[in-house]
Amino acid sequence: MKNINIKELARELKLSVSTVSKALHDSHEISEETKQRVLKAAARLNYVPNPYASSLRGRKSKNIGVVIPEVADSFFSLAINGIESVAHEKGYHVLICLTHESFENEKTILKEFQGGRVDGVLMSVSGETSQSGHINDLISKGVPLILFDRVCEDVETAKITTDDFASGYRATEHLIQQGCDEIAFLDISKSLSISRKRLEGYLQAIGDHQLKADKKNIILCTNDTNKNYPLIKKMLQQENRPNGVVSSVEKLTMPVYKACAALKLKIPGDVKVVCFSNLETAPILNPSLTTITQPAFEMGKIAATLLFKVLGKSNFDLAKESLVISSALEVRDSTG
Repeated sequence: MKNINIKELARELKLSVSTVSKALHDSHEISEETKQRVLKAAARLNYVPNPYASSLRGRKSKNIGVVIPEVADSFFSLAINGIESVAHEKGYHVLICLTHESFENEKTILKEFQGGRVDGVLMSVSGETSQSGHINDLISKGVPLILFDRVCEDVETAKITTDDFASGYRATEHLIQQGCDEIAFLDISKSLSISRKRLEGYLQAIGDHQLKADKKNIILCTNDTNKNYPLIKKMLQQENRPNGVVSSVEKLTMPVYKACAALKLKIPGDVKVVCFSNLETAPILNPSLTTITQPAFEMGKIAATLLFKVLGKSNFDLAKESLVISSALEVRDSTG
């Protein structure tokens, strides 16, 4: 639904702009009846206040928004560093907004950005995001938006991603080459493109090496660490338990290590583990962790550089600027 401005809201209510503004700001000069009338109309007509309008008229906010699921994941921490290295050089501030893997939070953040708070947005979608109307709404308001890592493929904009299918294949094939013939895949989302592509890579490698893809070895985990541990522990207790595990995201690694310790399963002797992770501590874990390492800093830097390239320019087709960057398999002791 198209947003309206305060002049259009006032026209609809047959009130002055000044009266509407005072009502929205809960002024004592306006009756409670009028305030409620204004607020109800504002909600019904999708009015988005622009607190920056007077100060930003004719100039930029000098802010860019970064919308990510979390900062605990080392990938996002490194990506933010890459983004800030470019933004500070350009004299911009970075506003970091966390969705906490919530689609509703994500929609709220992008709606707030429609008010002129930021000049552009870099975004990695939440684990619940399966539709893109809210993203397209922001872009339609003239705010350039670039997706990185986790993307919505139907949005017409630049996407900075890694080779998720190839990386899922590489991780699985490495375990097969190390002697694993029952390999589990720990998934995090049914809707995320990175999850789907990593799973597709896993399945392709299983098939190419004449192994059987067993549904019981594909575990859909949650964003709650406390729930993931019993899921993984149960998987490792089943008959013909996996002797190899591909963890599709970093947060699922520690529950694997803890479950193996509780069940007295040795890594890598009983179970070999490879994880998509940028953990700095991966080399000093016991045993050290084999990882698919994404170029997180570089991805953030490239996304930010592209955003500043488009700021202030019209007729710049961001959809033609997408880029896929290779990840690396870092072999350590957890796979033998």
